Amino acid sequence: ERARPVLACMGANITHMGPIGAGQATKAVNQVILCGAYLGVAEGIVLAIKAGLDPEQVVGALSGGAARSWVLENRSGRMIADDYPLGFRIALHLKDLGIALDLAREVGAALPVAALASQIEAGLVAKGHGDDDNAALARAIREWSGL
Repeated sequence: ERARPVLACMGANITHMGPIGAGQATKAVNQVILCGAYLGVAEGIVLAIKAGLDPEQVVGALSGGAARSWVLENRSGRMIADDYPLGFRIALHLKDLGIALDLAREVGAALPVAALASQIEAGLVAKGHGDDDNAALARAIREWSGL
């Protein structure tokens, strides 16, 4: 029997985005949105800890409201524990953010959060944390906050 080609995708849906390059640009948009989500959750976790709150209780309370997100539900525990086992590596996300920032320059879009995340990630990679999960953005926020 002949082998059948296999179509793999990361999500449940396959969406045709348009001409050549549109898929790559869409991936860049995804990485920009994710870096904002990771930074927001990292800052929120650190603020909760510094304010003397139980961060797990805070996550539980916020998970049913407007702050609810995949990052909050799936990566906040890593941020609370300050433990970042391999998931999506910071070094790979830094590469992807570079692609997004290049695209932003080409089209004239301002991406201040992505630029900040890129700088933070570059610092983490320089300190030997490139293989940590992307949630390790919290490592820098924790350090800057004296945790």
